[in-house]
Amino acid sequence: MPIFLEKKQLVTPGELLAEGDYIAGDNTYKEDDKILASRVGLIGIEGQRLYVTALKGCYIPSVGDFVIGKVVDISMSGWVVDINAPYEAMLFVSDVIERSFNPQRDVLTQIYNLGDLVKAKVIAYDRTRGPILTTRGSGLGKITRGRVVGITPAKIPRVIGARGSMVNMLKQETNCYIGIGQNGRILVSGVTPEDEDLVILAIRKIEAEAHTLGLTDRIRGLIQEVKSKREGGNVSSSTSRETNR
Repeated sequence: MPIFLEKKQLVTPGELLAEGDYIAGDNTYKEDDKILASRVGLIGIEGQRLYVTALKGCYIPSVGDFVIGKVVDISMSGWVVDINAPYEAMLFVSDVIERSFNPQRDVLTQIYNLGDLVKAKVIAYDRTRGPILTTRGSGLGKITRGRVVGITPAKIPRVIGARGSMVNMLKQETNCYIGIGQNGRILVSGVTPEDEDLVILAIRKIEAEAHTLGLTDRIRGLIQEVKSKREGGNVSSSTSRETNR
């Protein structure tokens, strides 16, 4: 039975993806033996399962997601965190510190204060209440260095790439730490501000061209071009300083 489109091809709502014994995945639906798209996005194929990665849309939390949030309120039992979702998340004290909480000894603002950015994981969410987070775990907690850039959450898979191909290339080419939140926020931390600028430039291009093929190679070419110009400028500046001595 045929699949009418190629992997990563752009599709629109109602477009026929395949006929036959296929499974309707995310952002698709089935009519008789036909699989059709329900969102604008890129088609994906995993065995008999077809799905569409949406190019627009808000972040809907899932248990296990890594997210980057901003503390927007503090209560007696923890922190209210904006995770770029329709619902604010709760970060309870018990999901931050391992020992028992003593309000006379533990001042919450000394742990996380209003405006702080945190790396967290979603540990509970069932649509009947806001998501619950934890910052207990390796690599989680308050963000103290780097810059956070926001993109459309639906385009996060494109920044990651197939089996991590895109993000691994960005790390290798720039020597930056890149923490990708499923909620559309990305932490970039490099040795220099210029390295961080380069990653952010690449991320913006990925966001703008997420629907196109051959994107990883183009992003690599962009990074190498900028690095080459930057190194050429440094050589020229060095030569100029030597000449003026």
